[in-house]
Amino acid sequence: MILADDSVLLREGLSRLLGDAGHDVVAAVGDARALLDEVERHRPDVAVVDVRMPPTHTDEGLRAALEIRERRPEVGLLVLSQYVEKTYAAALLAGSATGLGYLLKDRVSEVADFLDSLERVHAGGAVFDPEVVRRLLARTTRADPLSRLSGREAEVLEHLAQGFVNAAIAARLHVSLSTVEKHVNAIVDKLDLPRDPDYNRRVLAVLRYLGG
Repeated sequence: MILADDSVLLREGLSRLLGDAGHDVVAAVGDARALLDEVERHRPDVAVVDVRMPPTHTDEGLRAALEIRERRPEVGLLVLSQYVEKTYAAALLAGSATGLGYLLKDRVSEVADFLDSLERVHAGGAVFDPEVVRRLLARTTRADPLSRLSGREAEVLEHLAQGFVNAAIAARLHVSLSTVEKHVNAIVDKLDLPRDPDYNRRVLAVLRYLGG
């Protein structure tokens, strides 16, 4: 595993936390160039990446994540940041959601939840903070396939993007499992999502059009 964050204290703290949890942190770096170099050197299972890093402290981390996704798609990526950088985040999330996550630092309230999210990304799953999804969806105000969805379908969609299975969504929304299944089918139909085994259609349902 590789950590990339410009905060020395956060890097050291996360390295120790992950080491105590049994993870092997092979490198901890403070800028995007070093991140790319270490990914090529170590070929890690997962990289935990901040959005804003030197030299400009704007979007270097996400641009590096996009490059890693293109060059080393087998590397899981967990974006851990205080910010939602919409343009590059949408570009990152619009592709395959396999082994991908985006969490906001100030909303990670339990260490166990963070470690669970990391394990899900490592296993090829998708983990997205609901606030990240909400802010990205706010971009799509023009004519957009997402506008076809009803209020309840949009709510189900947000839960899908967080990686919840249908039974968990039913419990959270206090509806029957069959109702959730009907909503999921309606969402897929309205968004005209491709049936491609290389993509997670449940996540594509909320992320496919974010770059539009």
